[in-house]
Amino acid sequence: MSGTILTINTKFFEQLLLIISISVENISQAFRRDPVPDLDSYDRRILQHLTDDGRMTWSDLADAIGLSLTPTIRRVRRLEEAGFIAGYSARLDERKLAGAMSVFVSVTLEKQVRLALDAFEAEVSVLPEVMSGFLMSGGSDYLLRCVVRDLEHYRALLEQLTNAAGVAHIQSSFALKAFINRSAPIVR
Repeated sequence: MSGTILTINTKFFEQLLLIISISVENISQAFRRDPVPDLDSYDRRILQHLTDDGRMTWSDLADAIGLSLTPTIRRVRRLEEAGFIAGYSARLDERKLAGAMSVFVSVTLEKQVRLALDAFEAEVSVLPEVMSGFLMSGGSDYLLRCVVRDLEHYRALLEQLTNAAGVAHIQSSFALKAFINRSAPIVR
């Protein structure tokens, strides 16, 4: 009998080690970075100026970075084609449109299988209060950044989230102050 218990424990630990090694490999792949792209000072200035004002004219951009119009346009097109510029959009005031209260919602699901994860993501992605969502490592499966008008609005959102398929636990934290909220990374 002790040989059977030892065999079960060995198999259990082998499976556990396999899961840990797969998890460590997935985490290390997620944090690997591609080599730093070759951006010169003009490219960096273009990216910074377009981040600040995506509607600036070609000539204003050329003046701001110190190049003539044609090379500036050529550089912007090259940055677009290389994927450094993914698109242009307006920054909307979420306080006026969605609400002034930011709440971070940690969600734990009953199961962490692909079908359950996909179903949760699909259900939550259509909620207008959810501004961003992240699949997490650690204690919770997801972290959502939501915006609500007031506590009554939050209560209604919480009702929707707790009724989402597969949700086991929810914990919320309200932001007291936002001190940084970048729309793009700093270009150096």
